[in-house]
Amino acid sequence: MDIALKVNGHTHHLAVDPRVVLLDALREHLGLTGTKKGCDQGQCGACTVLIDGKRVLSCFVLAAVADGEITTIEGLASEGEPLHPMQEAFVECDAFQCGYCTPGQILSAIACVGEGHADSEDEVREYMSGNLCRCAAYPNIVKAVLQAKPQMEQA
Repeated sequence: MDIALKVNGHTHHLAVDPRVVLLDALREHLGLTGTKKGCDQGQCGACTVLIDGKRVLSCFVLAAVADGEITTIEGLASEGEPLHPMQEAFVECDAFQCGYCTPGQILSAIACVGEGHADSEDEVREYMSGNLCRCAAYPNIVKAVLQAKPQMEQA
């Protein structure tokens, strides 16, 4: 079937099987490999993207029904542009180790702040609990979210 996906500010027309999930459309059809395939069951958060600013597990959404502006990690900052405040905070707070979960963590963290769920360490932990990190960088992830929050609220 023919679909149109608006991803990172650009509309892409694709011919896909109706069963293709958004995760596979992004990775295999558009070459946006920043979105990671973790568990493929919606339990780890590695595939988190934003649709109209809301976090979505892209392994659970059929590409054919993904309606709205999709933002992937590649859409936060282009080469030569400043990093998004959350990306900067993740770097400054050393909020990653292997980096596999980092794109999903960053996009989820952006939504967490946008939803108003970043007022305390406990709140950040609760609202980021759907994103797993096998390296256990959680304390630094929480620090990064709280560090980026004021900059994001000013923008």
